[in-house]
Amino acid sequence: MRDMHGKARTWLERTFPERQIYHRSGGNVQYISISPRKQMLAAGVAALAAGWCVFATFSVISQGPRLSAHNDALDRNEATFQRWVSETNARAATAQSLLEERTEAFQRATVELEQRHEILRMLLEGLQSPDNVNASTLQGNNSSFLMEASIEEGAPRQARSTPIVNASFDVAGFRADIDQLSQNQYAFLDEAEQVAVDRSEQARGILQLTGVGIGRFEEQREMGGPLVEHVSTGSSYGVNDIDSQFSNRVVQVAARMEESNYYQNVIDTLPLGEPISVPFRETSGYGLRTDPFNRRPAFHAGMDMAAYHRAPIVAAGPGVVTFAGPRSGYGRLVEIDHGFGFRTRYGHLNSVDVQVGDEIQMGDLVGRMGTTGRSTGPHLHYEVWFRGKTYNPVNFLRAGQHVHQG
Repeated sequence: MRDMHGKARTWLERTFPERQIYHRSGGNVQYISISPRKQMLAAGVAALAAGWCVFATFSVISQGPRLSAHNDALDRNEATFQRWVSETNARAATAQSLLEERTEAFQRATVELEQRHEILRMLLEGLQSPDNVNASTLQGNNSSFLMEASIEEGAPRQARSTPIVNASFDVAGFRADIDQLSQNQYAFLDEAEQVAVDRSEQARGILQLTGVGIGRFEEQREMGGPLVEHVSTGSSYGVNDIDSQFSNRVVQVAARMEESNYYQNVIDTLPLGEPISVPFRETSGYGLRTDPFNRRPAFHAGMDMAAYHRAPIVAAGPGVVTFAGPRSGYGRLVEIDHGFGFRTRYGHLNSVDVQVGDEIQMGDLVGRMGTTGRSTGPHLHYEVWFRGKTYNPVNFLRAGQHVHQG
């Protein structure tokens, strides 16, 4: 053991002999002595540092590919994450845009439905108004408005049939409900048009019974009345704000209703009532006859009806008194303008109970039966005029049987 220690010391002294480092400064010489032990320690430290550098260099060289692969994986993961974030943001933006678009579409559909319902409400009011007018018109005579569903004597016109819009909808949610409401609205328009057409045909049938040609009524009809004008311009109904198909359909239905209202107004003002409010008999009809005074053939422009002296003579329809007083041949006469070119005359009256300008309703008293003027006895000479021409009063009385019931 001692020999080994001695050999080691000998090796150390031989390998790391004691060294001295001299330093001269200002004439003085100093030295530093480095023992073998210190040299060995310094050599060990240097060897250790060199070994560590070699190890670190080798580690870096050997771990480089794996670090590069790891970094590549991190880069790919980061790129994947960024792509996922971008796709998520794009989906969110698309969903937001779709939500806004559907919300706007829902709002537009809601506004359009409100406009359509308002139009349908106005059309319904227009469809119901003739009944209200008739009731008030006939109230003075305690009569009821009949308007038979079919009039055999008339010549009805075929109604135009419009099929109900039939479409299949494969969308869900509120759009399907809106489409169903739209279909129901078109069905309502079809029904409203059919009601208007039926009323027009009924009125035309009654007008046909009067003996006045339907063409003469249509000649004076003012096409494009207030209802159609408002619909076509959209000034009242806002039709221009909704789709053209619905707008065109509304205009068609409104035109039918305007036609129905026109004929209904004509019916409401026609002299279709009986001019005597008590039982009477016909004593002389309309047309060619033997004149009771000169016994020669002469044209009788009216109808003679007899009851008793001072029997009540009433208006055959609503209108305005245009003449009340004596006139050659008629004696005491009352003339009433019923509008639409119609006038009635009540002659040979004993007394007149109205004045020019009076507005009267059907059944209002206009005078009393007498025998004034060119008359052979108490009776009423009753005439019906249309645009300057006389017509047979019997036809108007027969037509009135389909409208008024006492």
